[in-house]
Amino acid sequence: MIRHFRASLMILLSLSLILAFFWGLLSGSVGLSPRELYRAFLFLFNPQGEDTAALILFEIRLPRLILAVAVGASLSVSGAAFQGIFRNSLADPYVIGASSGAALGAALAITMGFSLPGSLSPVSLCAFAGALGAVCLAFGIARSVGNPPPAAALLLAGSALGAFFSALLSLILVLKDRDLYRVYYWLLGSLNGASWAELPAILPVMLLGCVLVFLGCRPLDLLLQGEEVAESLGIDVPRVRGFIALGASLAAAAAVSAAGIIGFVGLIAPHAARMITGPVHKRLLPASALLGALLVVLADIAARSLGTMEFPIGIITSLGGAPFFIYLLARHGRRLGQF
Repeated sequence: MIRHFRASLMILLSLSLILAFFWGLLSGSVGLSPRELYRAFLFLFNPQGEDTAALILFEIRLPRLILAVAVGASLSVSGAAFQGIFRNSLADPYVIGASSGAALGAALAITMGFSLPGSLSPVSLCAFAGALGAVCLAFGIARSVGNPPPAAALLLAGSALGAFFSALLSLILVLKDRDLYRVYYWLLGSLNGASWAELPAILPVMLLGCVLVFLGCRPLDLLLQGEEVAESLGIDVPRVRGFIALGASLAAAAAVSAAGIIGFVGLIAPHAARMITGPVHKRLLPASALLGALLVVLADIAARSLGTMEFPIGIITSLGGAPFFIYLLARHGRRLGQF
């Protein structure tokens, strides 16, 4: 009975995501009717002349929504993985410094005017390099405590690096104040720059990170029972933790490089998914991915539909995510601390 109920909820989540995706194709500052949507699809197979609806649909909204799904799923899977390996219900995709490293990399690219041949964005590339660099530094610092590094040392190293990179970012913004608005807008998160040219470079990294996390489903389940239990069952805890953290960091770094820092998705979606599926990761991770994708798609629709100007998507997710998390804490506080 419970299995059928969970399966029904997963189907409902999938259908909700599909409906939200099509709603996103129609919504925006320039609304499209279902008839225009149908005509745009016909134009795709029989292009004659120019069709404004087809241009808006296939060149602007479709890549943007594909990126929204990928970013939401990656952040949520990454958040669920970090919550599992650290056994900390407040862990999120940025817990070991990925967001601060990405912010510093993006700020350097914007203020220094970096350029690259081709269509790949230098801001995205520098943000990705900054995020991965921060994670590698966190692992390197934590190894001074033990090799492989223990969880507590990794968390503390990530926190220290986050504070250090944030200070460097503030220094850059003070010295390069003419670029303050561009950097600040990137930090708030946006899918405005999504294009077909960048998706092939970003999506495979997100997919690779998520696959690495999914391969660690069984070790994650054992880690929830405690490190001693996991080790008694043959799990090399430090190495498994590093492997899963690598996958989660890749997914988070690619998501941040593509869309900026989008808060609360990687924290809220795993919590909500856990209430639907329970703590078993082979069910939790797909549910988290679906919920995260749905949240980012809905937030993107709201960001470009609520007013005459487009709002940064990070504002929308924070405005909705913070009250929802407070509700979860008040309603299910004891359960949130359990895995």
